[in-house]
Amino acid sequence: MIYRIVYILLAIAIFSSSCNNKKDQSSSATGNSSRDSAHVQIKYAKGLAITYHNNYRLIDISDPEGKNETIYHYALVSKGQSIENIPKDYIVIETPVEKVICMTTLQLSSFIKLDALDRVIGMPSTHYLFNEQMKQRIEEGKTARIGIEGNFDNELILSLNPDLILVSPFKRGGYESIKDLDVPLVSFLGYKETTPLGQAEWIKFTAMLLGMEDKANTMFDAIEKRYNELLDLTTSVTKKPVVLSGEMRSGNWYVVGGKSYLAQQFRDAGAEYFLKNNDETGGINMDFESVYAQGANADYWRLLVSHTGDYSYDALKQSDARYTDFKAFKEKKVVYCNLRQKPFYENTPVEPEVVLADLIKAFYPDLLPGYKPVYYEMLK
Repeated sequence: MIYRIVYILLAIAIFSSSCNNKKDQSSSATGNSSRDSAHVQIKYAKGLAITYHNNYRLIDISDPEGKNETIYHYALVSKGQSIENIPKDYIVIETPVEKVICMTTLQLSSFIKLDALDRVIGMPSTHYLFNEQMKQRIEEGKTARIGIEGNFDNELILSLNPDLILVSPFKRGGYESIKDLDVPLVSFLGYKETTPLGQAEWIKFTAMLLGMEDKANTMFDAIEKRYNELLDLTTSVTKKPVVLSGEMRSGNWYVVGGKSYLAQQFRDAGAEYFLKNNDETGGINMDFESVYAQGANADYWRLLVSHTGDYSYDALKQSDARYTDFKAFKEKKVVYCNLRQKPFYENTPVEPEVVLADLIKAFYPDLLPGYKPVYYEMLK
């Protein structure tokens, strides 16, 4: 009887060991250790590349526009894991990170979406900040103002003891002054993506830093689903309106190129950008005459304004009387967002489906009956 019991216990032990070995082999085969977080796949973001290894993840960040050849390398390692065998040119980041400094509202948008503002301990100017939770954190001293671009308070930054600082390396922001602080500077290039879903997908990168991959995957799947549903609404459109964008500032009309993020937004909303044949992905300065020659007969005019109080056609006319010669002005088809009244930059990077719905409602109101615009609306 005793021998029989011993035999049974031995068989159970062997079976259990076999199952564990198979589980370990499966983890190794898929590139994930049992201690890794949820797997993240990148579908749209051109500037993000992720490779999984047994106990770490390698992140390669590059310019989505392809204009800069610099590639930034980061290795994400769960706290307590070994950092052996990681390539020497990769900056090691232990995850999940608890204390982050954000340099832009585009970066902040991911933290807002993930409900992770408690991880943000510092940021620059908060002049146009809308988020009430972040306002309260600043008021209570839980999040510090670290100065403005080109004039950061290095002593304050060091006192915050951040795990990392998210930066936009291709912008002129005085980052040279903080490179020697012995704090990892992590490049965040979502703002250079040329597609709305590509930009929104950078929420997954933020989530990988925070250990919130499952939440980000679920959120992005919902964003993608809704975005594609809206795209289907405009596929049958035959006559597409032409959209002008921008306005005169300091003697120049700042526009973006025909291969830009904004131009793609218009295409997805069933419209054509007035510079659709232009091959630039970034911004362009044009004189009034050039814009007028190409955009005077555009059906719609998209504007981002920073206006105290309610905006109007009279206010637009007062800024430059020549605007009244544009077809979109005459026919009252100006689509605008007032940055003083709406958290455009705080939210829209991770809400492309909402922006798309706004634009479709402006261009084709019958396609979204009953829909109330969130950011863009028709000027009255």
